[in-house]
Amino acid sequence: MPELPEVETTVRGLARFLQGERIVSVRVNRPDMRRPFPSDLVQALTGATISNLSRRAKYGILHTDRDHAMVFHLGMSGRWRIDPESEDKHDHLVLATADHVFALNDPRRFGSVDLLLAPELELWTPFAALGPEPLGDALTAEHLREATRGRKQAIKLLLLDQRIVAGLGNIYVCEALWRSGISPRKPGGKVTMPQLRRLVPLIREVLEESIVAGGSTLRDFAAPDGELGYFAKVFDVYGREGQPCNRADGGVIQRIVQGGRSTWYCPVCQR
Repeated sequence: MPELPEVETTVRGLARFLQGERIVSVRVNRPDMRRPFPSDLVQALTGATISNLSRRAKYGILHTDRDHAMVFHLGMSGRWRIDPESEDKHDHLVLATADHVFALNDPRRFGSVDLLLAPELELWTPFAALGPEPLGDALTAEHLREATRGRKQAIKLLLLDQRIVAGLGNIYVCEALWRSGISPRKPGGKVTMPQLRRLVPLIREVLEESIVAGGSTLRDFAAPDGELGYFAKVFDVYGREGQPCNRADGGVIQRIVQGGRSTWYCPVCQR
């Protein structure tokens, strides 16, 4: 599933072509993906100008001058194609400006599109309970201390809780915990403040590196211009079971299962 850097890469890619542009046509090629397309989507977007593009957690948002916002989720295999040479049967939503065509392509149809009034965005159910953005100033060691105080649940699982931090996914939690030397097994309430102060900037670091690299291409993800991300080639722990730790500490990367998800870590340098 595309994670936060992939969605951020997509939003930034779309912004290069869509920011300030007027939508001249909207075509919906099927009634639904994960859920039905909004019935008033075509009417709301046709003729509207895209005033801004943003991201919240793993959702991309197209803001318009009509006070509407189209919110999209890429699901497991979704991506936007810009000026495709030919139409694909999985292009479920097609937007056009005077100069470009944008096709939302999703073979597995686990993605979604919603239409909201701009003032309702923060109150929308998927957004209302979200924690702070990991790339924003609201994510601090003090916030994590309050959110994890007294918790027996493993820090890895707490960081995946979207109510604590919005948008963090499995890949980047594994990587950030390795960089900070914190065991993914450690109960959240026992992670010390010095560890949390080390962890927060490293969460940002690993995400920002991946955004610069174009996102982590594991299976289906591609940026809007079709370029594949390559950050996956430099993972320190994710997917490296049985390989030596990059810290040359004699550790061997292990894989365990936490909350139904695989976790990779070094038992020597992560404590």
